[in-house]
Amino acid sequence: MKGDAGWGWTFLLLAIVLELSGTVSMKYSAGFSRLWPSVLMFIFYGASFTMLNFALAYMNVSVAYAIWSGIGIILITLVSFTVFHEKLPLTSLLWIVVIVAGVVGLNMSVKSH
Repeated sequence: MKGDAGWGWTFLLLAIVLELSGTVSMKYSAGFSRLWPSVLMFIFYGASFTMLNFALAYMNVSVAYAIWSGIGIILITLVSFTVFHEKLPLTSLLWIVVIVAGVVGLNMSVKSH
């Protein structure tokens, strides 16, 4: 890994926000039946993968990808509940806690090496 790890986390945070934006745009695109949300979906996902690629210059792929996907799952679950008013069963909350624990554990295990 090269350079300052802070850049890796910055790029990863941007990748997560852009992935979330892409997923929200996908929902609004209504199966590609709406032009601008469909276009935005491709832009956001492309930018997200670009930022994830930059993050990988500073971080291990196993950690970066786990955090990117885990935090993305958590955030889109919260957005689907608050913005789209989708139901969120109690069991789903349990599994989200498991995801958070896994992401935190993975991050801690990498820092200990």
